[in-house]
Amino acid sequence: MKQNYFIVVVAHSLHGRLRRLHIPQQVVYGVVALALLGCVSLFGFVSSYARMVWKVGNYNSLRQEAESLRARYQKLEKVNSQTEEHLATLQLYASQVSAAYGLKSKVEGPDDIASEGRLAPTYKETLEEYQFLKSANLSQHSWRNVGLWQKNTLPSLWPVNGRLLSGFGVRTDPFSGEGTFHKGVDLGVPFGTPVHVSADGVVLFAGYSAGYGELVVVNHGRSLQTCYAHLSRIDVLAGQEVRRSDVIGRVGQTGRATAPHLHYEVRMGGQAVPPSKYMAKAPIADTAKKDFPF
Repeated sequence: MKQNYFIVVVAHSLHGRLRRLHIPQQVVYGVVALALLGCVSLFGFVSSYARMVWKVGNYNSLRQEAESLRARYQKLEKVNSQTEEHLATLQLYASQVSAAYGLKSKVEGPDDIASEGRLAPTYKETLEEYQFLKSANLSQHSWRNVGLWQKNTLPSLWPVNGRLLSGFGVRTDPFSGEGTFHKGVDLGVPFGTPVHVSADGVVLFAGYSAGYGELVVVNHGRSLQTCYAHLSRIDVLAGQEVRRSDVIGRVGQTGRATAPHLHYEVRMGGQAVPPSKYMAKAPIADTAKKDFPF
């Protein structure tokens, strides 16, 4: 059987001898096919590597963009938190002026109500508030006569019988995950638990205040104040006289709160101080006794 082949002539450089190599065509074709296959494989490997490099570069670009957006978000959140604190301070100043003249001022727009998921008061709630206004112990001269009846002016009572969830000082913010300064203590209790005022005083503010939610601030004289935040209901009015262990509201989850609890602050000269100083040897509100029968 005749076989086709290629002849390769090889000449020796020294001896001048010629040598013929017979290479079958099938072998040549096989070598060419393997060479083509190698080229295709090499091209595929190079293109895959180039595509992987492009994807890695694109991923790094997207990661840098995400980090930039995260930094902008954290900056905006910090600015928003500072704005809320300034708003709360302005609201407290406004309430001080209104309380000094025996007035109750509460300004809430529909945007504020909608943003916190709060509903307009019903007819029944409005009627209950009217009846409460009629029976509330309000005094236009409570600031002038404050020393005549107050006895327990230092916070000496746990406002609720709850578990300490978060203390005073630096902590991790539950919303942003960053370090922030906690101005009070958080006491975990069931929703609707009565909140007792920790000392005699006059209600400075009673209403909604940004991140604090439903808030009650009580002035005890000598630049000493206590704050009760995230309430679900408020049972006092600005300018009302309260005595130690009186119920001023109910525990809730309003404002910046992840679960029902009471945020309790003590302020001296407008600055937050550690409440533990007053709570260390204080009794629980439910077990405390009044020194007067009223």
